[in-house]
Amino acid sequence: MNISRLTSLRLHEEHQANLDLLARIEQALVRMPHGGSGGPELTKLVGTLGQHLAHEVRRHFEFEERELFPRMNGGDDGDLAALLLEEHEAIRAVSAEVLPLTRAATAGTLDAAGWGTLKRSTLELVERLTAHIQKEELALLPAVDDLLDEATDRDLVLAYTAL
Repeated sequence: MNISRLTSLRLHEEHQANLDLLARIEQALVRMPHGGSGGPELTKLVGTLGQHLAHEVRRHFEFEERELFPRMNGGDDGDLAALLLEEHEAIRAVSAEVLPLTRAATAGTLDAAGWGTLKRSTLELVERLTAHIQKEELALLPAVDDLLDEATDRDLVLAYTAL
């Protein structure tokens, strides 16, 4: 991929970090015994996921929705912006199910049934978020590179960094 704008590079770097975390959590959950609960390593990873969803993913989505999608709607990429926004909403819905479970897991109050629900919901989240990131890598980042001029790119990446 040839990225020419700082905003696209910043989003790309976050995508890569997200994919790494999602792969680690997926592998750990798949290895979790059926009907079992997470051990200390999985509990720590689940806590990291919860913090990541509550802060980093939220910030990433809000930036795209506030700064990028409106610019895309004014051009040829309005359909892409609408699709990505729909996916944000679906991911937020699954995240809303996962977040309380991550908090309970890290507090040590999640029972075996709760771990099963956490596993199912988190694996769904991993699937949705991974597919979404791939779509953004293939379609959004090139669109952003084409859409932004140098001055707007600089302003946006500074504003994003300040969030």
